Amino acid sequence: MATEARSLARQHWLTELLGDDVVIKPLAGDASFRCYFRIEHGNDHFVLMDAPPEHEDVGPFLGVRTWFERAGLRVSSLKAEDQASGFLLLEDFGDESWASFCTSGGEMAPLFEDALAQLHLLQASQPEIALPVFDVTRMRRECDLYLDWYLPELTAKKPSADERNAFHVALTDPLNRLAALPRVPVHLDYHSRNLMLPGSALPLGVIDYQDAVTGPVTYDLASLLYDCYQDYPESERLHWSRVFFEGLPEEISAYFKGFDDWHQALRLTALQRHIKAIGIFARLSFRDGKRQFLDEIPLTRKHLVEEMKALDISSEENPLLFVERV
Repeated sequence: MATEARSLARQHWLTELLGDDVVIKPLAGDASFRCYFRIEHGNDHFVLMDAPPEHEDVGPFLGVRTWFERAGLRVSSLKAEDQASGFLLLEDFGDESWASFCTSGGEMAPLFEDALAQLHLLQASQPEIALPVFDVTRMRRECDLYLDWYLPELTAKKPSADERNAFHVALTDPLNRLAALPRVPVHLDYHSRNLMLPGSALPLGVIDYQDAVTGPVTYDLASLLYDCYQDYPESERLHWSRVFFEGLPEEISAYFKGFDDWHQALRLTALQRHIKAIGIFARLSFRDGKRQFLDEIPLTRKHLVEEMKALDISSEENPLLFVERV
């Protein structure tokens, strides 16, 4: 009944806004309570974000959208809003994402160049809203998702209190190293499914940015180059990592001993992100019934194993990271 009531409220708002001749088509959702619809009104197309107020607040999304737009990032223009009801009508970027473009065999270099340029704009911007800090406490809480969801649900391993403590001890130094990196504005999910090609053209359209934080300068680039959904050659990652590093302002690049030090920090960032992502994928699958996210775990685990090898993390150092699915 709640779903039916929400559907009626959505239809009523759109009818008042656009008239009776509105066609509503569901779009793929994301890892939240938000859902999205393509709205057709004559020759115009829009995207409706439906964020039930009891579960989601559209205020942070709107605040970040305005800030990103002023910083020079390509974000959807806002056509109409009803914050109290949780409805936003946005520009439609279409269906072509970085991920689908990559799958089709398109030339990726222009996309990387544009994504890095927009990321530099973001890092140089001055947020107009208060941002949460991506600190050790938050990183540790994210890593706990691996213990709480991936291990018991997919490996039949239920870590004891001592094992959990050993897991945290082993990650203490890496997380402290990440927290000590220069802090900048961070999108937090800057990857191939959140970068679109409006009209099959650049600049890339940036979406799903409402969870922006202040955090490590390496975070968004690690999300892009060590994407859970893509498997780029390491030589390609190294190239774009160097391009980005060479474009950093001197006050940030001077923190690092050189490119190798920077790239190791990038891989350390990817390690934390992959631990979190595996836990999130498992939680989405078993708590929220979104079983399609199980398909994302094998590649993410592959990346995690590669990071551990690159960073010389052994099974003796943190055995729970090496537990495989049954």
